[in-house]
Amino acid sequence: QVQLVESGGGLVQPGGSLRLSCAASGFDFRKFDMSWVRQPPQKGLEWVSSVLRLHSGGPTTNYADSVKGRFTIFRDKDKEILYLQMNNLKPEDTAVYYCAKWGGTDWVKGQGTQVTVSS
Repeated sequence: QVQLVESGGGLVQPGGSLRLSCAASGFDFRKFDMSWVRQPPQKGLEWVSSVLRLHSGGPTTNYADSVKGRFTIFRDKDKEILYLQMNNLKPEDTAVYYCAKWGGTDWVKGQGTQVTVSS
């Protein structure tokens, strides 16, 4: 059974940093592309970033334009943990953040972790 457990959220001032973690289990972590998605207050789910499954060519990452240059996604294949390093946070980054893998028709997500950026 796929399990994704996020942690690391919290309240931070604009310009601050947070690192989110996601512990994965129940599937071969190395063989799947992994992503972070978020849901801002009263808005729909939006994709944030993805890191492709491990292959001989090395990991490949992608970012939404809104976070490019500020967020970094990376994975620890041995510990089966996905990370999202978030720097220079802005109030518009406030959302519930989910670790996710694509399930064919929808995202398979964890329970989420709340990130609030406010002074």
